[in-house]
Amino acid sequence: MIDFILWVLQNIALAPYYLFTAITNPGAWLDWSNPEAVMRFIYYGASVELFFVVFTTALVITLLGMFWNREILWVAVRILETFANAVGRTAAWAGLVMVLVQVMIVFLQRIFRVAEIQLGPLGTAFAQDLSWWAEGLKFYNALVVCLCVAYTFVQGGHVRVDLVYSAVKFRTKKVIDMVGCLIFMLPAITLTYLYSWFFMWRHLMTPSVTSTSDLDRMVAQSRIFRWNVETIGFSPNGFNAYFLFKILIVLFCAMVFIHAIAFFWRSYLEWVEGEGSENKYLDRDKTGDEAEDLEHAIHSGST
Repeated sequence: MIDFILWVLQNIALAPYYLFTAITNPGAWLDWSNPEAVMRFIYYGASVELFFVVFTTALVITLLGMFWNREILWVAVRILETFANAVGRTAAWAGLVMVLVQVMIVFLQRIFRVAEIQLGPLGTAFAQDLSWWAEGLKFYNALVVCLCVAYTFVQGGHVRVDLVYSAVKFRTKKVIDMVGCLIFMLPAITLTYLYSWFFMWRHLMTPSVTSTSDLDRMVAQSRIFRWNVETIGFSPNGFNAYFLFKILIVLFCAMVFIHAIAFFWRSYLEWVEGEGSENKYLDRDKTGDEAEDLEHAIHSGST
């Protein structure tokens, strides 16, 4: 146990060095014309070094907000929630695109008996079978699910299974929220990210990389590196860009991880400042219908 604590403290102390090295040597991991740089990027994208850079940054901001100026945490919360809202509100338009494409497919297939759809923006032709467009509807759905997850959390739209939460006092609720972030939300999404990161790269390049590969081995493998982007569909003429789903899984993990930190900070600030700070600076959508807005507020637990 002591060895583990010392290991954690050592990596926290080295986190500024890890960050400084990455910033001052961008060519070592961002020059993707060099296969070794790609391998370094893959390795450090799910490495102990990256974890402790993120962890130490969050820890320093938390300590500054707790013991120096709480406004630092409020600014951080507002920035992260604004980011989640911006991404979510943008990605939500994929739902409209999905509906329009579905309507277009039905009309062209059932009424006009068209076998393919061809688009020619700026003089370039893009033609695909209707089955390709039909299977591609899953991608629009994945966009909404993965990129709107943090936005939905900010808006209070997730389903709650409330057995104890509503019956306890305000500050107890905030303690439950903080414990939930630290014990469930952050560890679960971190493990999911570590798996999905290498899962994504196995469908983008060869040779295959795993979470157990060390940096020296991966750099050695760079000699046989080549891009091998997955373009296999489930049907002969079906959607063949399934590698995009793997990328979305990684983005999903990043969005949830970022908002888990923001939610922990918000819960702490509301716990410290009391009920008067509940939903402070919270940017939630309004429908314009008072009854519907009230129903949503009741569902989200904000009233």
